[in-house]
Amino acid sequence: MKRRPIKRNKSTGAPKWMVTYSDMITLVLVFFILLFSMSQINLVQFEAISDSFNNRMIFDFSPSPVPMENPTENTNDLESAKNANEIDNPIQLKDVIDRDEEEVMKEDSLHKLMTDVEQYLDQNNLNNVISASRNERGVVLVLQELILFDPGEAEILSSGKPFLNRIGTLLAKIPNEIKVEGHTDSKPMSSFRYPSNWELSGARASSVVRYLVKVNDFDKSRFTIVGYSDTKPLVPNDSPENMSKNRRVEIVILENKNKPNK
Repeated sequence: MKRRPIKRNKSTGAPKWMVTYSDMITLVLVFFILLFSMSQINLVQFEAISDSFNNRMIFDFSPSPVPMENPTENTNDLESAKNANEIDNPIQLKDVIDRDEEEVMKEDSLHKLMTDVEQYLDQNNLNNVISASRNERGVVLVLQELILFDPGEAEILSSGKPFLNRIGTLLAKIPNEIKVEGHTDSKPMSSFRYPSNWELSGARASSVVRYLVKVNDFDKSRFTIVGYSDTKPLVPNDSPENMSKNRRVEIVILENKNKPNK
């Protein structure tokens, strides 16, 4: 008698282990969703990190805007704390931005002041007798000795007063403070009135300020004077031409920190 063949049911669908695996993946997904739903974002740190991407200067002060949890062996605890505090404190970030804006405003103010002075010199044909330049202090007007004084004297010449009158007109249009500096060459000076170049340079600066204040009725508090003698030459005192260039009066229109230039 022949044995009946055993009928085997063909398996259909996914293997049984997939059911268990799917349940596990679902539980893991639910677990992470719960963690995310219970988490809280530190808004202060988030805003600080966001600002750091907009402000490149943050990278000049800290290697990373995110405090390191596992610093390298070469980084000590104090340095790590310092870097972390720079980011955790948004006030410091604001100070950095404010300093940037202040520098930009100062640069724009100096540029406008220099432009106004150059236009005034052009309009009044003063470029041949007065030179203007700009530095970190403000705009500097340079008047050579021959325009204002006789050699070894501090009394303003009549021929030099019209130039000072035009400078006074310029200074009346702006609120900036003014510093007037007297300079001489290295040739020794010795007279009853001016025992040395110190007295001569200071007297020349003083004469210019007195004249400007008297003629234009300026506020005296706007002005300061200083005599440098021969300590700040423009060129070496090695020829008569160079010594003539060093004998000068400089009128420095200072950068105004309190009022905008008009």
